[in-house]
Amino acid sequence: MIIKEKNVEVLLLHTLKEQFEKTDGVVFPGKTFMDELLKPVFYDQKEHLFDAMFHIHKAHTTMLAEQGILTKQEAAKILEGVAEVEKMERADIEYSSSYEDLFFLVESQIGTLIGDELAGKMHIAKSRNDMGEGMYRIVLRDYLQETTEAAEKLAEAILYQAENHIESIMPAHTHTQPAQPTTFGHYLVAIYDSLQRDIDRLKQARKTVNQSPMGAAAITTSGFPINRERMVELLGFEGLIENSYDAIGAGDYLIEAAQALISLMTNMGRWLQEFLRMTSKEVGLLKVSDAYVQISSIMPQKRNPVSIEHSRAIASSAAAEGMAVVHMIHNTPYGDINDTEDDLQPHLYAGFKKALRVLKLMRAVVVTMDFNRDRAYQQARENMITITELADVLARDYGVSFRKAHHKASVIAKMADKQDKELYEIPVGELNEWLEDVTLTEQDWQQITDPYYFVQRRRVTGGTNPDVVRGMIDRRKG
Repeated sequence: MIIKEKNVEVLLLHTLKEQFEKTDGVVFPGKTFMDELLKPVFYDQKEHLFDAMFHIHKAHTTMLAEQGILTKQEAAKILEGVAEVEKMERADIEYSSSYEDLFFLVESQIGTLIGDELAGKMHIAKSRNDMGEGMYRIVLRDYLQETTEAAEKLAEAILYQAENHIESIMPAHTHTQPAQPTTFGHYLVAIYDSLQRDIDRLKQARKTVNQSPMGAAAITTSGFPINRERMVELLGFEGLIENSYDAIGAGDYLIEAAQALISLMTNMGRWLQEFLRMTSKEVGLLKVSDAYVQISSIMPQKRNPVSIEHSRAIASSAAAEGMAVVHMIHNTPYGDINDTEDDLQPHLYAGFKKALRVLKLMRAVVVTMDFNRDRAYQQARENMITITELADVLARDYGVSFRKAHHKASVIAKMADKQDKELYEIPVGELNEWLEDVTLTEQDWQQITDPYYFVQRRRVTGGTNPDVVRGMIDRRKG
């Protein structure tokens, strides 16, 4: 009885396998393989790599002719066929199981026009490995360039607003708490400088990406007398990846591009969060233009800063795309990474597309936003955030040791807090009673409690003094 049951079980398993194979097939490519891998990759290639592929076909054919590997007549015929197939309406190109991917479909189309033998010659000393890496680099360098340009436009807008608010006093925060007075201009220059470093990272990443792998062929170059340096010129690369193994095996250009994306979006996300805080009714320092807010469908008094909210979310999504790239490279063996990149590259493209949306949205917001100077100034008078100046004045002008001066300032802060008073609400006579052995003048106390003087006195390099901030802006505009 047990043996019989086992036989039935084996029979059922065979039946399931046979039923599955009837629909999925028993030769490559199986239906599931086509649906879940080949088709998605095919349409990704069509969307992103079409132009780069033809760019490489034309450049490589030109180089082969210049080297005498193809005759001028052969090259002319190949280029004619390539140009004709390039005119294909991309929207009409559909996946076919007759071809493994887009590249074989294109080769077949060219072969139909000029003959398979001649079409095959354009692949002399060229492999899917170096060609794939070449295409990826061409597409990625364009995304990096576009992202750099968009980031530079945002930086220009930030500096424009910084210049408008050199003297707009506001509270600066540490640990999310009001800390010391600064100016909105000083704050924006800090954001600008961080963005500039990310722009530098984008430029460096583009330089790393914009190197030619062509001529590496599968992995060891070719026995044909090709000219790899000429391919650099024809494809607009900045240089050559000399070692052929490195050309098709290294993935650091992908990591560097992803890291530049992650850094840009992460750093932007931090001040986007801060901008959202400033736009809240409770804080009320920033007002986003009506063009970039939405009114609640049920609470008409609300002005929802959705442009910043969406930018924050999209920035997080873009950073996540970059992290996916890093993780996918992490577990890829050293060597040909084309197959991995079929699945990896779309993350980079999607990430940079999202980054571009964030950069363009925030440029519009920054250029048109308003800053409430009066409210910001009042907030800078509150929460005793000028108390550091009391310690400085005692040490600088009254001969008190700095440690003792700091202690006295701490005592004053505790006494004011106990009475629920701001510093400017405390009469100088009462202050001097708390200080005990030091007597401040009325003028000194008035200036200590006024954030205007706090900002003015920070004249050292990088400080808040308007002249210092203006000098920083001038150098950055320079």
